[in-house]
Amino acid sequence: MVDLHTHSTASDGTLTPTELVEVCRVDGVTAVALTDHDTIEGVEEAAAAGAARGVTVIGGIELEIEYTAPGAFHLLGLGLTRRSSELTSFLSEVHIMRQDRNTRMVERMRAAGIAVHEDEIAEFAGGDVLARPHFAQFLVERGIARSIQEAFDRFLGDGKLFYEPKGASSLEEAAAAVHSAGGVAVVAHPKTLFLSISSLRERLREWKTQGLDGVEAYHSNARLTDCRKIEAVAREEGLMVSAGSDYHGPQRTDRRLGRTAEGIAIEHRFANGFSPWPMQTSPMQTGGAP
Repeated sequence: MVDLHTHSTASDGTLTPTELVEVCRVDGVTAVALTDHDTIEGVEEAAAAGAARGVTVIGGIELEIEYTAPGAFHLLGLGLTRRSSELTSFLSEVHIMRQDRNTRMVERMRAAGIAVHEDEIAEFAGGDVLARPHFAQFLVERGIARSIQEAFDRFLGDGKLFYEPKGASSLEEAAAAVHSAGGVAVVAHPKTLFLSISSLRERLREWKTQGLDGVEAYHSNARLTDCRKIEAVAREEGLMVSAGSDYHGPQRTDRRLGRTAEGIAIEHRFANGFSPWPMQTSPMQTGGAP
């Protein structure tokens, strides 16, 4: 089995990159792409862990793209092999947008009567960029929410009391940054675009001219019949196809490493052609989580 969509503590996952790779080893996942939100900080650690455990680690990232229709457009960068200056500059801009969003979320919490300073929430980030999961941990610690899930359901999810949108990037900019680092740009979980198959085809044709290379046809939250339709459309439009679990850790029982829609194992063919992340010795740039 392989998995081309996973997250670690470098963004909003609950396992460190090393722990993630260890679970891959135990579960028989021979190749994994670490696709943390807005960062490749965890990739080098994962690659080192993979080298010691016989697991191939593919460099990756997940980015938020401007999308005016209902739904959400996320982009996977898969097969990254270097830290280009273009990608570093792009992620710096994303980091600024994220910091602005965090400040606005803290202001919302204060307006609701919660005495809080951003530094208090940042303690939960452990040096990583502050993100919504850390806000959730703070709310649980304060007794405002009983669990991380409740924190999102009541306060932090889209449209909830403390939610603030994070600025998104254009597809052209994001795809160019991914390409500069040796990767391919792939639409993540296309079902969240809320498009019919015919409308998806039209969008894919448009996005292909803006740098799109592929589609994550297989995702844990989709039905297998829909995945197969999306794969057919992608291939007809000359786009590559990927598959992933969107694994965030064992707390999400609906997402298992190496498995995708309806729990089917992800075939190794989806990882063919991707080079492993090369071992590095210099520090990674920082990023964050959604």
